Amino acid sequence: MNNRVLHFEIHVEDPVKAGEFYKDVFGWKIESWGGGDEPYYLVSTGDENTPGINGGLMKSMDGQTRTVNSILVPDVDEYVAKVVAAGGTVALPKMPIPGVGYLAYLIDPQGVLFGITHMDPEAK
Repeated sequence: MNNRVLHFEIHVEDPVKAGEFYKDVFGWKIESWGGGDEPYYLVSTGDENTPGINGGLMKSMDGQTRTVNSILVPDVDEYVAKVVAAGGTVALPKMPIPGVGYLAYLIDPQGVLFGITHMDPEAK
């Protein structure tokens, strides 16, 4: 099923320090994921057979701390157009996540930042 929250990202000043916090408090597994200019950490929040989602931890690109939820869609370009037509704006245009798919960050009419993703293992 599409159009469900797929992934969260926690944007912080110090991802290593934040990762230690989430490991200590919640027992989450934090692992470095290569690629890109800035370090990115995959966050496993628990057993795959338990309801919930996993996410990522990264240095905030603009210095603002936040959590960004990404929604799985069939096509990023199609949904960017839908969001803009409904009064939203583009915060970060479509970009590839190599080997995973494509991602764009958008802002809804109330000012909430969110991501949309479509899977494509050929993304480069």
